[in-house]
Amino acid sequence: MDSKGQVSLEYLLIFAVTFIILIVFTLPLLHESMDNTFDISDSIKAKSELSKLSQAIKKVYGQGQGSRISVDLDIDVPIKINIANNHISSKIKLKNNQYKEIKIPVKSKLKASSFKLSKGKNTVVIEWPLNSEYMTIYPR
Repeated sequence: MDSKGQVSLEYLLIFAVTFIILIVFTLPLLHESMDNTFDISDSIKAKSELSKLSQAIKKVYGQGQGSRISVDLDIDVPIKINIANNHISSKIKLKNNQYKEIKIPVKSKLKASSFKLSKGKNTVVIEWPLNSEYMTIYPR
């Protein structure tokens, strides 16, 4: 009778040790995988929001002087948007403390500048005033 109880106890002990070893090796891999997935998701979301801004800039540029457009952006983390004549860009911080630059090409008459957007809903105004050589962009 004792031998059956000992076999069950040994089986439970082996199962528990195997389970602990499995958790010790797979949990860090799972954590790293989740971080990478969240980084990709954040990058895609930021690129989508920059693309909205790019489309609004192209629309104002296409309509010419005297046009104005407001665009609403929903930002997950505070970001700084950099504007150049041929692109808009932003750097987002990844989970491993590195930065990834997202760059969207856009032809415009914007002066090189930058501005910050806070987390949450932001409204950005793009306008090309009459009798002005350059377009302006600013958060409202």
